Amino acid sequence: MPATTLKRTPFHRFHAAAGAKLVDFAGFEMPLRYTGDVREHQLVRTGVGLFDISHMGEFRVEGAGTVAFLDRALANDVAGMTVGQAMYTTMCLPEGGIVDDLYVYRSTDHFMLVVNASNTPKDLAWLRGLCPADVRLSDHSDETALLAVQGPKAAEVLKGHVPDAALAMPSNRFVEGPLFGVPAVIARTGYTGEDGFELYFKGSDGARVWNGLIEAGRPFGIEPVGLGARDTLRLEMAYMLYGNDIDETTTPLEAGLGWTVKLAKPEFNGRAVLARQKEQGLTRRLVGLVAEGRRVPRHGMVVESGGRAVGVVTSGTFGPSLEQAIAMAYVEIGSSTPGTRLEVVAGPSRIATHVVKRPFYTRGSRR
Repeated sequence: MPATTLKRTPFHRFHAAAGAKLVDFAGFEMPLRYTGDVREHQLVRTGVGLFDISHMGEFRVEGAGTVAFLDRALANDVAGMTVGQAMYTTMCLPEGGIVDDLYVYRSTDHFMLVVNASNTPKDLAWLRGLCPADVRLSDHSDETALLAVQGPKAAEVLKGHVPDAALAMPSNRFVEGPLFGVPAVIARTGYTGEDGFELYFKGSDGARVWNGLIEAGRPFGIEPVGLGARDTLRLEMAYMLYGNDIDETTTPLEAGLGWTVKLAKPEFNGRAVLARQKEQGLTRRLVGLVAEGRRVPRHGMVVESGGRAVGVVTSGTFGPSLEQAIAMAYVEIGSSTPGTRLEVVAGPSRIATHVVKRPFYTRGSRR
């Protein structure tokens, strides 16, 4: 069979020129690392890094019935959003499983949904199946570029190149305005636990914005950062990775995302199941694990208590900012209390761990 052609973002040539190791990620040829995962991780924690995340999907939703439609499709409170607000939410099956986790942006006359790259076709089909006649849903993923500037020095990099209002706003807000002279959505959001911005603009303006950010960030030590460091940064914060920590077999309540579920709404996909689950209590929960050594629990490893299987690891890494091996795992509710000692099966041996509260890392600069 012929090899599958990978998609490329508008910044591919910059990644190649910087010597990035390029890999297949969600059908895109993406930078895994440039100089090293740990170095790039610490750059974001202490200074500022630049991420290409243009593989993410962007949908535009508009029309008279948009608010009602999105409130039925999503678990969080869309009707309660204000213009300029960005909101994290889950999108559930009627059975309560998670179709995707995503961000919703409310503008004056439309909403933008930002979905996971691997789920973009699935999400689009799912939403179109729910979409009423008075709502227009369009896919703008291919034409939209998305860069993230993350780290405690992120605002300094953008100062003078975005509206002053963008630098004054708190997390989970956005403005629409010029970015190095091109139209953009400038959001104070991110996936790292640090202060930062996610910048949406036309792919045709990619070179201008990339070069502008590199030049503006030079005094602050900005460098591009790959997917390897993005994963360790998000896992230290216990942020979800779809396909690992959440999927259609897990519910938001089990994943600790109950704050994204507004059961007071009259109806939304999965509401009945989630209300029943909350009333009856959970049988399992996603917990944080810290290993009592440097060996890392990995995705799919079985978790045991007293020699009996009680769960499975979803994500694991060595946290550079913590200098600890950390993981997340679904475990039986009786084994989910912080301080509980559990063992992770790693071939013929065991990794001693204990349950901790999430997030693992609590010193981030996110506003």
